[in-house]
Amino acid sequence: MAWTPLKVLDWTARRFAEAGIEAARLEAQVLLAHALGCTRVQLYTGFDRPLEESELAGYRGLIKRRLAGESVAYLVGEQEFWSLSFVVDGSVLVPRRDTETVIEVVRDELGDRAASWRVVDACTGSGCIAVTLARELPAAQVWATELSPEAAAIAVRNAERNGVAARVDVRVGDLLEPVAAELPVDVLVANPPYIATDVIAGLPLDVRREPHLALDGGADGLDLLRRLAAAAPAALRPGGLVAFEHGFDQGPAVRALLDATGALTPAVTRPDLGGRPRVTHARRR
Repeated sequence: MAWTPLKVLDWTARRFAEAGIEAARLEAQVLLAHALGCTRVQLYTGFDRPLEESELAGYRGLIKRRLAGESVAYLVGEQEFWSLSFVVDGSVLVPRRDTETVIEVVRDELGDRAASWRVVDACTGSGCIAVTLARELPAAQVWATELSPEAAAIAVRNAERNGVAARVDVRVGDLLEPVAAELPVDVLVANPPYIATDVIAGLPLDVRREPHLALDGGADGLDLLRRLAAAAPAALRPGGLVAFEHGFDQGPAVRALLDATGALTPAVTRPDLGGRPRVTHARRR
């Protein structure tokens, strides 16, 4: 039997589904397109083409690695976020659709996207938030901080890849320390580590393979969120916006942290596309 793209996809999608992979067919398509050096659309325009043994061998290797727990994003070396393409490797968290809620909050709250906003993105990782905000706010200056030098290097690459390197300044260091001289700013955003330490061992294998530095938020998952909330009032200009991503069950706790500062408007939590509470935001009074 000749293996064609369609037959290979059907087989792989079944195998992935049996292994509990939710987006089984989509992942099969992404990996086959990567192995063949084509787009997902081109898989179907040539759906009945017999595949060469060398092509099949490369694809089999990707299937084995995916079934062993490696994420598709790491296997292909990139991930889409807000319709932009981001380089990813094992030093950064894979950008997720949930995080796009941060972009929506900032865009909606600021109103005038053409203004010269000053933005800080703490715990930037791949730089997906910082880079996307620089694209959405064409006159903004964005500072991105990251504790991991390896992750910061990926963020720099992504700023260059998406044409905003001149306005995204990536700095290595702890939370707001690298940008102390730039404060106060108009916007402070962060997607910090927020998973409780004891919960990490129960996460799906592909998530557990992401850097623990980007996952582990301490005993209750709130260690970095506490520090960021406490620092927010001094980091913002009057009227400035703070927006933090967090776990679906952490909204009340994050609102309480921001409200406890006494310097911000009552915090509000916005759901992600799945309807789960995801981003809590407030304004500097």
